[in-house]
Amino acid sequence: METVAPYIEIIELIKEAGGEAFKLCYQCGKCDVVCPWNRVRDFSIRKIIKEASLGLSEIELEEIWRCTTCGTCPSQCPRGLGQIEVAVSLRKIATQYGVLPTPVRAVGTAAAGLRIDGNPLSEAREKRADWANGLSVRPFTEGMDVLYFVGCYYSYDPRLKKAAVATANILNQAGVDFGILGTQENCCGESIRKTGGEEVFRTLAKDNIKAFIDHGVKKVLVSSPHCYETFKNEYPEFMVNFEIVHISQYLLELINQGKLELSREYRKKVTYHDPCYLGRHNGIYDEPRDVLRKVPGLELVEMSECREASLCCGGGGGGIWMETPKEERFSNLRLEQAQAVGAEVLVTSCPYCITNFEESRLTLECEDVLEVKDITEVIQDVI
Repeated sequence: METVAPYIEIIELIKEAGGEAFKLCYQCGKCDVVCPWNRVRDFSIRKIIKEASLGLSEIELEEIWRCTTCGTCPSQCPRGLGQIEVAVSLRKIATQYGVLPTPVRAVGTAAAGLRIDGNPLSEAREKRADWANGLSVRPFTEGMDVLYFVGCYYSYDPRLKKAAVATANILNQAGVDFGILGTQENCCGESIRKTGGEEVFRTLAKDNIKAFIDHGVKKVLVSSPHCYETFKNEYPEFMVNFEIVHISQYLLELINQGKLELSREYRKKVTYHDPCYLGRHNGIYDEPRDVLRKVPGLELVEMSECREASLCCGGGGGGIWMETPKEERFSNLRLEQAQAVGAEVLVTSCPYCITNFEESRLTLECEDVLEVKDITEVIQDVI
């Protein structure tokens, strides 16, 4: 009887998440064809969900954790089925029962860090604003124009701190009245929610919302597409609405308003990678490209898969915390696409993408021929 209960719960969760709609599935297999996993190994999200809806799925298997929630399959599905929602519901059950396969164990570590220090990296909360030491960055106070919500990776990761510094320098150059929450900033909670940690997500969300309200925040500027997705599309579940702006949108606004002058040349061939949560999930494709086109001397070229067809880096859906063999990394394929169009610089606007691309630069030994940059790092170089 102990083995029956989980399966009953799985079936009910699948139904609640829209699993009943899978009875309408054409079995066309398009979701499997477009899934980036099938570039590197055999994988079928359709098979997993179909079996789960019949109570045949084994939550102990690693397969239910492979979905990166990139949004490619729902964007191509002719029946509009909610593959992501159903996949996440499977993870909720696995998380509830503490069933984490070895490559996924880091999800548990990330959850612990989120509970204790408000970040998945288990870094000390009191060091969250250390990236801003020596810069003209003030704590946010009511009446300021913009709250810059830095995010976990930009706050702690040595590579990504450079992008946070670039963002602060740009905002100061443009005369923006902004501040940060520092130690009162918590992870947005997007990735832990996608790995089934609903309780942790809700705690983080409530803490952030309280901090926003207590400080009189109205406009939130974010660097991470995952923060953008969560604040804009998921926090309204808590009956709040803040104005959310991604840095790529804000850069274009500052340039068009004449507050930011791009006076130096950047004579390099650049390609832009669309992060899944900025592009497919939120439709922000033009703004980052418009910003790059305004840079003097910059030559913008497109990869074979761009905009709606952009290839996932592999970091979404908790993938950034999981062990992925080198031969199965989507980011390797993406760098090869960038090299194929002769790009000298691969630009993007996502901490997960940058992290994975930097790792792939080492794997592919192309550090000397291809740079990886956050869009703010390029703009900082030309103002």
